[in-house]
Amino acid sequence: MDIFDRLRQATLADWTAYVEHPFVRELGAGTLPQAAFRTYLEQDYLFLIQFARANALAIYKSRTLADMREAKGTLGAILDDEMHLHVRLCARWGMTRDDLERAAEHPATVAYTRFVLDCGQSGDLLDLNAALAPCVIGYAEIARALAPSLHDDHPYREWIADYAGEAYQGVAARARGHLDRLAERYLTPARLGQVQEIFATACRLEADFWQMGLDSARRAH
Repeated sequence: MDIFDRLRQATLADWTAYVEHPFVRELGAGTLPQAAFRTYLEQDYLFLIQFARANALAIYKSRTLADMREAKGTLGAILDDEMHLHVRLCARWGMTRDDLERAAEHPATVAYTRFVLDCGQSGDLLDLNAALAPCVIGYAEIARALAPSLHDDHPYREWIADYAGEAYQGVAARARGHLDRLAERYLTPARLGQVQEIFATACRLEADFWQMGLDSARRAH
């Protein structure tokens, strides 16, 4: 059992509330209101800007070139792949890249991203990667679970297929391996509870982020 599995098992209620959130279930079923998905995409674009900063911070906090290259790889995936996916999808509703960049951050976006940045600023690479893991690895697991239900006219096929695809699955696998190596280097019995709490908090903030999308659709009606 690697450190990711250990953290997930120790925080199972928070993890399950995140990966099995109603937003995720409706996304997989194709019944998620477009307004919820549109708000999610807009806010997730802003979220990714801050996550790019977090990975840039990881480069600064790194003590080895290998750690720097790990963070650089994830940073490149955010800037060159994930953000482009959001732009492509949002273009369907007439939203441009400039529109996304000018959008106001929702409180749920601020809470989650600043938590991650604070973990990186006040802690070490293990703290930062434990805060990043629910997102980076969780999206891969969610998309892989939803992928078998895809059909040609599924409204969210492109999003699910992208995160279930080989490229993003590779990003997540590398992040998981890197987290395990950091744990071997830095994790002590005294720190385990702290790292578990970071992971659990990130899971709760992920669930809040999904809920933000659902709440926006309800307000639209």
